[in-house]
Amino acid sequence: MLFLVRILVVIGILAGLGYAALYAVGAMIEPEQRDIVVVIPTPKPKN
Repeated sequence: MLFLVRILVVIGILAGLGYAALYAVGAMIEPEQRDIVVVIPTPKPKN
């Protein structure tokens, strides 16, 4: 039983560290804005 609690605590700590790292990256890094050009082909005329 003690082994299960230890494993769950370790997994919880690792999950918390991962969540904190993702939050820090999302809060600190601002994405650069750039234009997106999408070429749309013109439809062929029907005969």
